[in-house]
Formats: sequence, C-alpha cells, structure tokens
Amino acid sequence: MNGDTRTKPVLLIADPDNSVVEDVATALELEGVAVTGAPDGAQGLLQAGALSPDVVLVSAMLPVIDAVEFVRAVRLARAVPVLLGVGEGHAEQALRALAAGAAACVARPYRAPELLPFIQAASPESRKVLAVGGVELDIQAYQVRVAGRAVHLPLREFELLQYLMRNADRTVTREQIMRHVWHAAANTSTNTIAVHVKRLRARLGDEDDQLIQTVRGVGYRLVTPGSHGSHA
Repeated sequence: MNGDTRTKPVLLIADPDNSVVEDVATALELEGVAVTGAPDGAQGLLQAGALSPDVVLVSAMLPVIDAVEFVRAVRLARAVPVLLGVGEGHAEQALRALAAGAAACVARPYRAPELLPFIQAASPESRKVLAVGGVELDIQAYQVRVAGRAVHLPLREFELLQYLMRNADRTVTREQIMRHVWHAAANTSTNTIAVHVKRLRARLGDEDDQLIQTVRGVGYRLVTPGSHGSHA
C-alpha cells in the first residue's frame, strides 16, 4: 500500500464511539481509503478544515456541536458530501440533516460496502483520467484508449479495469472485486470474474498477462510497466 495517503480518498468520521470508527476504518483502509476519526463536532470541524476530506461521515449522536449544525457548517465551508450515520429514533434528525445539506443517511454501526460507493464517487480518482502504461481510462466519458487507440469495453469490464487501475501494483482479492465491481457478496462465482478478466486482457491486447497478472489463489494485480510485479 502506498504511504502517501494523498493518493487515496480521505474519509473523515465524526463519531463519539471510537470502537465504531475503528471497526469501519480497518475495513476501509484495506480498500485503500484513508480514514480519520474525530470524537465530537468541534474537533470534526477542525479536521474537516485541515484534511480537506473527500467525504465526511457524521454520527446523529455527535456531541458538542450537534449533527445538523455540523452538516450545515461543513456544507457552508466546502462542497463535500456529508453522510449522516443513523440508528433507530433518528428519523426527525435525519430529515433536518438532509435539509441542511447532507447527501444521504447510512446505517450506524457503519458498513464498508455501504460507504464505499459514496467514497469512490467523490475520490480524486473519479475526477480524472487514470493512466497506467499505455492504457488511459476516462471515467466520466467512459472511454478507454490503449496506445492512443480507442477500445470499446462493456460496462462490467470498464468497471473492472477502473478498479484494477485505481489499485495499480496492489493485489486485489476476488472478494474485493466482487464487492466493488459486481456490488455483490462473496457468492459471485470466481469463474465469472476469471471470464471477465480474460475478455478484458484480450481487448487490451494483454496477450502474455503482463499488464493484468493473476496472483494464484488470491486475485489479480494490474502492474505498472517497469515495476517488479510477477506471476504468483
């Protein structure tokens, strides 16, 4: 994993329960998301200013500065999506937070698969062209070029390539691919993934599996030319 967290999407979680924050942070950091926690609204606002996070998640039970005021303050300062973590009995607060500018409500305790689509949509990578070797992927235009030549990819293969490129030189497991590309639990057939990887390699001209390498028993790794990736 790269040490420079600025290459990763950054999530700020303002929540008084550190164990709740740590649980979801552990899961998200495995997916390449940098997570910072703040125990109350005042510290959360300071962190929001200092970190410039890509997404902010705030608990409906936030102390010192309540969640609705926190949402309002963050949205006045920056155009950043703010999610509200809610449980039972928070319906009225959720309505007020949404009116104050919250992007959505998510269940608390938090679940990484529920948060990841928001984080990925707001991350720096979602706003630029990804490039690895001779492959360029324009996320917003849904275009792929290989050595300057336009290559048409079906949506699923486009999303698979995008995920691999975002994690270039990192091994991603089949389970991670299932969650991020298929948005499914671990019941997606690993053969389905293998078939799509094979088609993707063919469309990219990756005849010797030098770009997308199989890590046997684990998953796949998209290798930047010149790095020392190798078949496992």
